[in-house]
Amino acid sequence: MRARRAAGALFAAAALAFAGCGDDDKSTNSSSSDSGSTTAASDATAEVQRDLKISTDLKKKPDVPSLSGLPPEKLMTKDIVPGTGAAAKQGDKITVEYVGVSYSSDKEFDSSWGREPFEAQLASPGIIEGWVEGIQGMKQGGRRALVIPPDLAYGMEGQPPDIAPYETLIFVIDLKKIG
Repeated sequence: MRARRAAGALFAAAALAFAGCGDDDKSTNSSSSDSGSTTAASDATAEVQRDLKISTDLKKKPDVPSLSGLPPEKLMTKDIVPGTGAAAKQGDKITVEYVGVSYSSDKEFDSSWGREPFEAQLASPGIIEGWVEGIQGMKQGGRRALVIPPDLAYGMEGQPPDIAPYETLIFVIDLKKIG
């Protein structure tokens, strides 16, 4: 269902882009369509923020809800449970529990729940740039949702078979420890 909506929206965007092609006399229309696409992007982010309802129970693996509409074009973060400990910064060693879901398919592709918590350095290379940017400032003991666009995740290659090319990813991350 989401794929069908996304395909329809992409078709509409392509039709608008094609309609905007033509002689230079219509150059003023391109600036108004630029502001329109900015509005559409902020509307998508606001819709995702509203629909991203995640459990605050840090003892249980969170369910990631199905999100409708087009994914946001920029990294989106939402603190579900604000932590009370130290704030993570780039280069810190972190220990997290996480669950990752593909935006377009609603399918979970990875989770640390039921295994050992995941340890990594908050730096790239090593982890995807969306994590590096999205976890910075998060406080120990907190839960944060990240919606990561493809350019900050796995891009045009994806990570077959679980992550398609150009896939937007949703992660729910519990920051257990810094250091």
